Amino acid sequence: MHGFIRVAAAVPKVKVADVEANIQEIVLLMEQAEAREVAIAVFPELCLSAYSCGDLFFQDTLHCALDKGLRKLLDETKSLQTIAIVGAPLWYENRLYNCAIVLQRGKILGVVPKSYLANHKEFYEKRWFQSGREVKEKMLHIAGDKVAFGTDLIFGKKILFGVEICEDLWSIIPPSSQQAIDGAHMIFNLSASNALVSKASYRRELVGHQSARTVSAYIYTSAGVHESTTDLIYSGSALIAENGTILAENPRFQRENSLITADIDIQKLVYYRVTETSYADTVQKSFRRIPTFPLQQITSIERRYDPLPFVPKDPAIQQSTCEEIFMMQSSALAKRIEFIGSTKAVIGISGGLDSTLALLVAVHAMKLLERDMKEIVAVTMPGFGTTSRTYQNAVKLCHLLGVTFHEIDIQDAVLQHFHDIGHDSHVHDVVYENAQARERTQILFDLANKVGGIVVGTGDLSEIALGFATYGGDHLSMYGVNASIPKTLVRYIIGYVAQSEEEEIAAILEDIIDTPVSPELLPKEDDQIVQKTEEIVGPYELHDFFLYHFVKYGAMPSKILTLAEIAFEGKYEKETIKKWLKLFIKRFFANQFKRSCMPDSVKVGSIALSPRGDWRMPSDAEVNIWLRELEEA
Repeated sequence: MHGFIRVAAAVPKVKVADVEANIQEIVLLMEQAEAREVAIAVFPELCLSAYSCGDLFFQDTLHCALDKGLRKLLDETKSLQTIAIVGAPLWYENRLYNCAIVLQRGKILGVVPKSYLANHKEFYEKRWFQSGREVKEKMLHIAGDKVAFGTDLIFGKKILFGVEICEDLWSIIPPSSQQAIDGAHMIFNLSASNALVSKASYRRELVGHQSARTVSAYIYTSAGVHESTTDLIYSGSALIAENGTILAENPRFQRENSLITADIDIQKLVYYRVTETSYADTVQKSFRRIPTFPLQQITSIERRYDPLPFVPKDPAIQQSTCEEIFMMQSSALAKRIEFIGSTKAVIGISGGLDSTLALLVAVHAMKLLERDMKEIVAVTMPGFGTTSRTYQNAVKLCHLLGVTFHEIDIQDAVLQHFHDIGHDSHVHDVVYENAQARERTQILFDLANKVGGIVVGTGDLSEIALGFATYGGDHLSMYGVNASIPKTLVRYIIGYVAQSEEEEIAAILEDIIDTPVSPELLPKEDDQIVQKTEEIVGPYELHDFFLYHFVKYGAMPSKILTLAEIAFEGKYEKETIKKWLKLFIKRFFANQFKRSCMPDSVKVGSIALSPRGDWRMPSDAEVNIWLRELEEA
């Protein structure tokens, strides 16, 4: 479903050197995984025997039991579609290897030996095992079959996965790095990894980082508390990460079997590798491809999605993110002003979100340059739809910030323009609206020429994506500071600035945050806003969600629809989401011509639509196949 694969990390309740008992626990967990539509499940290192067998690993009695137990495992799981990766000690050419056995539907698909053996402090694996680093292109006789054996195996057909064992991850260049280069979308790690103070947090960080470095999913599990406690204790840690994000984690030190699952977005990983990394430039090695039977498919996605993907949920991270973005905006504008020389910043102020943020950025830029606030020229230009709420907020804020302030009413000039072009001023159409936007832009550009300044653009990423700007009007500026900040995030940045301002300024900023988004181009009624943007183009929180998944991960419309249903469950019905998604797609394609000539603007986030940076798209690309795919969803 939409490129998702469900994976699992299992921690069975083992008995040391009791293979039959361990097989029973593994079968039980495999059946649970099958019932939960898991495609691939990984079990801990040496789980068929237990990791802590010590010199018992050399006993023929143990290995006879392992052969018998493995055959039983294959027999009892031959009806299961779920792939299992289990650990066992195996002999090959008079050497003992710590191995991962990959099996499905009663068949062993391949065996991967451990490359790096832990042999320091409490570990002495070299006492028993041989490193498998040089084992490649080999075949192993096991459980009555002959299977591929070596560290050169990648499993799967279209969806590929690799396997490494415990210490492999802790090495300087983990095998999983090369597996990912050779196409593995997922890495499964069978570990023992005893518990030590602070080790769990480091291990968690290591798993997350490796998934990010390899742009993959990393599924990790380790031995539990029922291993021998002669010298060590094991905690049974299980983790599932995707490209740096921990998707699932179990409570450690559990006394019973544990099985955690997560849905991995393979399509997203593939797209991200191609568009945002140097993955394609890395050197591939020759890995043997081991085909699997068809993978278990999911019928629904068990994964939560943040409805505000641009806004960090954690308050502390949210605060630091807003601070960093604000500093990037201010520093960029300061550089542009400094480069030009003794220039002023000219900004049109409406009392709305975007122009307010641009003004705050300009104020901080002047502080960075140790320049007078009077070098900021703020202009409010009341029109037919301007309400007293937005007007008063604009005027008061400019005075309190100490900037140079101008008020230029545009109504007479626009009416004269209507007369000149023969337009009926009572017809409130696109001409009526765009004429006001262009008149305001003309004033700003001419005033910038007059005072020796640059026009600072205020348009945000959401408006740029939707093309919700007047071409030749607010679409233009000499430098943009909000162009890669979505509307949903603008509010939070203004809120961040408000926290450090004096009470009167903070109160105005909070009211601006609470004001409905509107261009105020249609005549007001009883001094109230009648033209609310989100009633025209739809909720910005939806559009920002669409934009994030469409541009960052190349998600198909039907997939975006499904993810939005999950993210906005209980708030928007499917048909409502679909309606606004259709509008988003249409507007995104239809308005590329505006983005193709957008002014210089600073990029502060992972998504921007500048034709000189992130997004290059023909202005006359057809939208039909995207709309058709959505309709067929």
